[in-house]
Amino acid sequence: MVHPSLRLMIVGAALAATTALALPEPAFAQQTQYFPVASSRVGPYSAMGTGYYGAQIDYMNYINMNGGVNGVMLTWQECETEYNAAKTVECYQRLLEKDGQRMVVFDTLGTPGAYAVINRMAKDEVVLAQYGYGRTDAADGTVWPWVFNAASHYWDQIAVNLRFMAEQEGGVKNMRGKKIVHMHIDSAFGREPLPAMRAIAEEWGFELIEIAIVPPGLEQQSQWLQVRRERPDWVTFWGAGSGMNSTGMTNAARVGFPSNRLIYVTFGAAEEDMNPAGDSAKGTYAMANALPGKDYPLVKAIEEQVYGAGKGNLADPSRIGSVYWNRGLGAAVMWVEALRNAQEIHGKVGQAVTGAEFRDGYEAIKMTPDRLAELGIAGMIAPFSLSCAKHDGAGRFAMMQWDGAKFEQVTDWQAPLDPGAIRALVAESAAKFAAENNITPRTCP
Repeated sequence: MVHPSLRLMIVGAALAATTALALPEPAFAQQTQYFPVASSRVGPYSAMGTGYYGAQIDYMNYINMNGGVNGVMLTWQECETEYNAAKTVECYQRLLEKDGQRMVVFDTLGTPGAYAVINRMAKDEVVLAQYGYGRTDAADGTVWPWVFNAASHYWDQIAVNLRFMAEQEGGVKNMRGKKIVHMHIDSAFGREPLPAMRAIAEEWGFELIEIAIVPPGLEQQSQWLQVRRERPDWVTFWGAGSGMNSTGMTNAARVGFPSNRLIYVTFGAAEEDMNPAGDSAKGTYAMANALPGKDYPLVKAIEEQVYGAGKGNLADPSRIGSVYWNRGLGAAVMWVEALRNAQEIHGKVGQAVTGAEFRDGYEAIKMTPDRLAELGIAGMIAPFSLSCAKHDGAGRFAMMQWDGAKFEQVTDWQAPLDPGAIRALVAESAAKFAAENNITPRTCP
């Protein structure tokens, strides 16, 4: 006879075994892809950083809320750079890995920061996604396989800027003898367009005057007094940060320089740059590589789904659709498009990809008008395609003008008058860098 306590032990063991057999197998861990956010939310460039990086996080949340990228969910972590090159390097090192997964892309939103990390990309197998900024000759993918300018670069931008001036003057022939001031922050960013600008000045016969401003650019009185003495026909303003940019407009008005002869770079072409200048900003021209607006289907969807669920990253939701937010959205769309391409190219649909695979996905980006429409951003950015050798975007920009309350688009997407000449400058600069650094350019199909 079995003792009652033993009988209970036997029954309990049998039930435990039956229960164990009935339990489902452990589910496989959800596939994730890690993206870093090297933000600049504090300091003189905070308006730019909060909008740009806020949109990137908003888009990643939107992707996750809609099932990820073929089921792969996006993860991220943030590090504050304050738009400082040294801190950008620190953030790069800190963000390189998360939970055992290495980042596949890095976006500094600043030319000084891009120059500070650019030589690490090949070794670490990380894409440097210079979305409308950075080292221009990285547009040559044969020399810079890991660096991209998907929103076009500063040499194309300054060439389109000069094209607009020429059209206002009645043609290139009328540019001879004109005087143009390039007023810029004294940094790699401010100096970046000068090689192309000098070449075009020599070809067209206008006088180029270069005036630098010490960062952060809030003291500009002597520079604008020089403008008053020189009496230029046009001023290109290459500033960063709403404080510097709005100070430029108020100083221009103070010395009597007309606002409709003042053209701002894309990093000074946002609502946050114009509003602080008040009436002084009215009539100012500004270049766009991403147009503002909330009527794009993707912008509407993010506002409804992400902000509707209380998951929006912006402290002020009224900034949805602003220049900096839309530009950050465009940058994040490229990340996801590259990830989707990489999964398909390498037979890894539904799986995370490596840095090398992600780079292949970046080179396969084809933002045709149809694809932009599918993504919900047709018209917000210019169509373009990337390839092994061509790492720059459309090379097209739209001119906007501030009417005192908002931007009005005054041109369609325009290219330089001589895109081949700009591309030749890019190839020459990249070849020189390769020769100086014993780099053998790769052969592209």
